[in-house]
Amino acid sequence: MSNVEHSHKSDTAYTLVSTGSKEKGFVLWREVLMAYVSPAVMAGIGGLITGDRSLQFAALTTIGGTSALIAWLLGLWLRKRGRSKRWVVRPPRLLVVVMFVIICASLGFYAAWVTNNVLDMIGFSDYSLWFDRVWIEFPLSATIASMSTTWRWRKAFEKNNKLIGGDR
Repeated sequence: MSNVEHSHKSDTAYTLVSTGSKEKGFVLWREVLMAYVSPAVMAGIGGLITGDRSLQFAALTTIGGTSALIAWLLGLWLRKRGRSKRWVVRPPRLLVVVMFVIICASLGFYAAWVTNNVLDMIGFSDYSLWFDRVWIEFPLSATIASMSTTWRWRKAFEKNNKLIGGDR
């Protein structure tokens, strides 16, 4: 009985469904992992080449950590509410990515400002030059993470929307 070929499997509709199910969609943990690993590895290599120990440490903490945090928060928001927002779904993909890059870079600057002010209040900023780097690392990491996360979410959204016929 298992050797019987079904004629409906050669139908084009069956082929579309089977190939569509093999497509990889937006998986949040993968996005967060890549958002951490990519900038951390690149900054770590830069730290190794220049011999800068503080850059090597920052690669694993503020650079990779900020990227992962932004990718996680943005990915959660996009998965939960992104589909229902007209300003996220309707415009061209590049425009949406630029909007989120501006928003997340601004949040990165704000996070750097808060971090420096809190450290000044505690009196900890006198002991570490490492925290002066957050003015560059937080916004840059937020920019990279938001760009890749939004681009890949929107790409997966467009593929899924075309497969189920939602954009007709």
